[in-house]
Amino acid sequence: MTIGERFGENLRRCRRRARLSQEEVAIRASLHRTAIGMLEAGHRKPRIDTLLKLAAAVEADVDELLAGIDWVPRNPKGGDFYVAPWAVP
Repeated sequence: MTIGERFGENLRRCRRRARLSQEEVAIRASLHRTAIGMLEAGHRKPRIDTLLKLAAAVEADVDELLAGIDWVPRNPKGGDFYVAPWAVP
């Protein structure tokens, strides 16, 4: 599973919990509806300003949208993302 896919699942779960359509989220976040679809499908990753808009739009904490996505540092430099393979509640 990729970062985009994990984020998309998290966004979809939060949107459904808020009982909102993609179009309603788009309006609340000042985005186009197709952008919400692309994010939920894992085809796009949000910029930080978009992340904040989405969290507010679905009435969720940023942590909920990023659940299951972590950065694991490696020595002496660099690192890798860890993406949980399961849905995080």
